[in-house]
Amino acid sequence: MKRDLDAELAVAARLDEPDGAAAPPRAGMAARRRPRRSLALLAALLLVVAAVVALVVFGFGGAAIYAMPVDELVSRRAELAGRQVRIEGELVPGSLRRREQPCEHRFLVRSRGAALAVRYAQCVVPDSFRDRPEGGVLVTLEGSLAPQGHFEASLVMAKCSSRYDPKARTMKGPG
Repeated sequence: MKRDLDAELAVAARLDEPDGAAAPPRAGMAARRRPRRSLALLAALLLVVAAVVALVVFGFGGAAIYAMPVDELVSRRAELAGRQVRIEGELVPGSLRRREQPCEHRFLVRSRGAALAVRYAQCVVPDSFRDRPEGGVLVTLEGSLAPQGHFEASLVMAKCSSRYDPKARTMKGPG
């Protein structure tokens, strides 16, 4: 029975060919094409990876926000004027002022002996951003240094001051 099936297949294969000869095996041709396809696929994959890396390195470079303490921003004032930066410091006690029309907060922040005037043109500030006479309100601000010399904040974040030691003017350890 197996011989009959083999014979029928041989006859059918010859009928497909115009001259009646059996077709050469196609497995060898497919095997020769695979390395080229693999190389093309590898090249395309490397191109996509290179494009993603280039996008990250060059595309987001201008959007990066540099974080620094207030004293560093003050010392690099000319270099960083107008650039988006993130600064950290302590709210100077007694300096917080709020204006209603137009809504704005003005205050001073300091770190390592340097102070900087800040304007925040928003009505709402975080709950933990309060002027405490004992100090210790640590803030992080995002914005840019205005040509007039003050800092125009676009975002105000206040750190929890429950661990602040006003006598030593430092944060207490955990626990």
